[in-house]
Amino acid sequence: MARIRNYETMFIVKPTLAEEEIQAQIELVKSNITKNGGEIIECDDMGSRELAYEIAKNKRGYYYVIYFTAPTDSILELERNYNNNESILRHMFIKFESKKEIAAWTSMKDEAAKKAAK
Repeated sequence: MARIRNYETMFIVKPTLAEEEIQAQIELVKSNITKNGGEIIECDDMGSRELAYEIAKNKRGYYYVIYFTAPTDSILELERNYNNNESILRHMFIKFESKKEIAAWTSMKDEAAKKAAK
């Protein structure tokens, strides 16, 4: 059985989508995480921002971060879902393993919770 680990995923949704479509993409990613045995701990909606460099002729993107726990073998399926989604410009996963990394993950998750509560 795969071990449960702490992860962070950040993805950028195309800015050309309507607000409802952007929210639908976020919900799709969340449901993919839970369908694959993950548990969403906290989310950080960073909103529309300028990209560091142009991606597929887009200068802006809608940034979203999810802190979650999941079995290690579920990440490949989540990665496949991202790669098949044309509405997502970029994505990444970060795995937190050591005690120091998990402490940092907890701190970031707590910051996102405080921001969401405002």
